[in-house]
Amino acid sequence: MITPAVLISASGTMILSTSTRLGRVVDRVRSLSDRLRELSAAEATPQFFEEERAMLFVQLDKLTSRSRLLQRALTTFYLAVGVFVATSAAIGGVAFVYARGLLTTGRGAWLPVVMGLIGAVFLFYGSILLVFEARLALSTTHAEMDFIWRITQRVVPKELVEQHKTHYVHFRRKNK
Repeated sequence: MITPAVLISASGTMILSTSTRLGRVVDRVRSLSDRLRELSAAEATPQFFEEERAMLFVQLDKLTSRSRLLQRALTTFYLAVGVFVATSAAIGGVAFVYARGLLTTGRGAWLPVVMGLIGAVFLFYGSILLVFEARLALSTTHAEMDFIWRITQRVVPKELVEQHKTHYVHFRRKNK
């Protein structure tokens, strides 16, 4: 009965971190929506209006995908908690039945094992979803930083841009 309890705790930790990530996505969507609304209402067209609007649109699209992944991961982790709780109850039930001598064969002892494996599959699947979400989060950060870098290169003095050495991040494709 200890193993499901540990896995319930692990699932709870995953729920907490995933909820926090989802909250950050929601806050970011609200922030970008406000910025997009400001750009649409601006009377004077800013210098980089179209580029920023396009960047915001892409960011909002990726944030939508992230929120869907996070919601799916949360559901999966909640299912894992439920299955692990049921596994603990099944372990107790099997122990009770055998202790009372109601069953003498190994029939029914497989049920908690199967339930525990199902819970582990949910936990694993939720973790895989979070890996995809983290990669998507990193891509949105890179896209935003690339936009800021392009804009910055246009407004800083040319000699400063020419002196700068490009830093390449490992594991990232270089744009040609």
